[in-house]
Amino acid sequence: MTKVYSNIGRLNHVAIAVPDIMLASDMWHKALGANVSEPQTLPEHGVKVVFIDSPNTKVELLEPLNENSPISNFLKKNPNGGMHHICYEVSDLKSASLKLKAVGATILGNGNPKIGAHGNPVIFLKPSDFSGTLIELEEIK
Repeated sequence: MTKVYSNIGRLNHVAIAVPDIMLASDMWHKALGANVSEPQTLPEHGVKVVFIDSPNTKVELLEPLNENSPISNFLKKNPNGGMHHICYEVSDLKSASLKLKAVGATILGNGNPKIGAHGNPVIFLKPSDFSGTLIELEEIK
């Protein structure tokens, strides 16, 4: 019998890259009545983020901090913005990483977790391994 190391949990958020986070936040608030968080700057990820709460998940708006940000490259291809990634929760990121490597999935970067916007360790998975979708896994204890 094959040992299962870890499975995805609930959807934590859907991330949308935007060229102007304040303009986008304003539209979400005014048009949809969304509750928008204060902006956070995450230099290690090269982004500024806000979170929009909804009853069953969150939407994360991402703006690049500079031209070296991965979001800058995304916006060059999608100048108006668009869905960037989806994030799932896992209870044990180390076990999830072992399972991913065992089945041949690719963890982006050096494979080591970084601290995400919620203060928890995160990893990103190669989009071509997941039907062209960038997946983020966030450890939630």
